Amino acid sequence: MNGFGGFVLRRAAGALVTLFAISVIVYVVFYVTPGNVAQITCGPRCSPEQVHQVAQQLKLGDPLYVRYWHFLLGIVAGQDYSTGTAVAHCPAPCLGLSYRSDQQVTGIILARLPVSLSLVLGAMVLWLVLGVGTGVLSAWRRGRLTERVLTALTLAGWATPVFVIGLILMIVVCGELRLLPFPQYVKFTDDPEQWAWNLLLPWLSLALIEAAAFARLTRAAMLETLAEDHIRTFRAYGVGERSVVGRHALRGALAPVIALNANNVGSAVGGAVLTETLFGLPGIGQELVHAVNVVDLPVVVGMVLVVGFFVVLANAAADVLYAVADRRVVLS
Repeated sequence: MNGFGGFVLRRAAGALVTLFAISVIVYVVFYVTPGNVAQITCGPRCSPEQVHQVAQQLKLGDPLYVRYWHFLLGIVAGQDYSTGTAVAHCPAPCLGLSYRSDQQVTGIILARLPVSLSLVLGAMVLWLVLGVGTGVLSAWRRGRLTERVLTALTLAGWATPVFVIGLILMIVVCGELRLLPFPQYVKFTDDPEQWAWNLLLPWLSLALIEAAAFARLTRAAMLETLAEDHIRTFRAYGVGERSVVGRHALRGALAPVIALNANNVGSAVGGAVLTETLFGLPGIGQELVHAVNVVDLPVVVGMVLVVGFFVVLANAAADVLYAVADRRVVLS
């Protein structure tokens, strides 16, 4: 269990423990609440017979640990749901059944997950390029006009809401200049080129906000790294300034950037609600808002678990990338 392989295995085990803890907390928060959980889950239009059937499926008459075990077993191994006239099997990972739409929650999420992943991953590339590039240039040109201009732009981007940037981009790019059509989601498998063109404005509107945070963080980390002894040693040996900044200093400053990126990617999968709503993208965030509005409890629970999964996965990947990017990280 020593070395990099053991480090990865320990991080994977820690991620599994964290996911288990999240599932316990989510179950207790949503299913161990005052009131008739079966009625809330089924919806106001359900008959007493349907509410009773939901209560049996949720094992509400059993002790809490039995109910949670039934919930966890459904995620791991799947379970059967009675629809009144037939029994439908929900394969693993089964996140429940939406009694309002008579659809499996997993299917609802999988139908919308590619939209959110397309938005977040494309925006991630842009905010890393813009944010890290701006931060490095600002630190390199410290005290000069370039730094002042970049700092002002960063503060402006940080203070501007995402829906304002999105509206300005649509009005200018789509309305006035007519360079792009108004965004309309196209599947990547149908037309990769149209997929990218229609997501360009959502990518920019989300990336410009996040890039401001990355620029500020990268600048601070770069200034700290550039003041370290080994950087002065490289300069004393005549190593070129571009090599010092781009190769040696940047690598040492990447750890906080990786951490911030992990948090942003994980939370943005279900948290880019404003961007998805503004551009009419049928993603996870928009579906979560709809589920909360109509009190579709199984969908809300499933969405929260999926978002938690991506947050844990992103942070576990960030821990591994720490060790790759910065050799000073202790593999413990």
